Amino acid sequence: MSKAFFNGQLIEQSEISDLAFAGFAHFTAMQVRNKAVKGLDLHLARLRDASKLLFNNHLADEDIINGLTSVLAHSDSDLSLTITMYSPKGEFNTASMNVTPNMLIRTSAPSNGPIGPLTLAAIEHQRALANIKHVGEIAKTHCLHLAKKQGFDDAVFINQSGVLSEATIWNLAFWDGESVIWPKADMLKGTMMGIIQRQLTALNIPQKTMAMSLHTLRNFTGAVVMNSWTPAVSVNKIANMQFSQSQAFQKLLHNAYENEPFTYLNR
Repeated sequence: MSKAFFNGQLIEQSEISDLAFAGFAHFTAMQVRNKAVKGLDLHLARLRDASKLLFNNHLADEDIINGLTSVLAHSDSDLSLTITMYSPKGEFNTASMNVTPNMLIRTSAPSNGPIGPLTLAAIEHQRALANIKHVGEIAKTHCLHLAKKQGFDDAVFINQSGVLSEATIWNLAFWDGESVIWPKADMLKGTMMGIIQRQLTALNIPQKTMAMSLHTLRNFTGAVVMNSWTPAVSVNKIANMQFSQSQAFQKLLHNAYENEPFTYLNR
């Protein structure tokens, strides 16, 4: 029989202790306001697509929505929430190849992210399975620590070809004075990124996607990072490149986000 010890003390074996080793898993993160969320369709699509790829199976959207609704019925109106899909068969085995995932929903205090502006170090790194928001990414925290040691607030990733992709827990976006520019690279397309892209389209604001190096950044006047916390935090420096219009760019993206409708999940 397997046993678990916490700081040397035997603890009762349970599904929760098993979850500590559920490394074959993926998740989505969202902000709930007044028991409603934005971009619910994007979160559901992310969970569905990642589960198909990892487990060859997925939970029905209706089951996920019912789980969310049940959680929110017993929670505060405003909160942060993550939905994790993990294999009940564990990892490092082939039993997880074809399995219906379990769902864990976890809540915490609401967040709007840092105020900014931020400075970002450029660190060479490429996330494995970059299109999936998966767990256990030790390198992201390590890169954050490296950036802090260099005097920066956070880090952006550059692959071995010298192309920018994303930041530690953020997507990147740039402004050239007329268009919003998105990096072209292997990366996770965030749900916030999806929201902003479709709302910018509705506002007829031009968008471009292009491969970019640190040298390319001199063509841009504004830079931001975004994730489930916020549609934009201004960035005033990446490596040694300064950006003068990041706060104005930040306001533009916040205004676009305001146009995204809420989906209410009250029973």
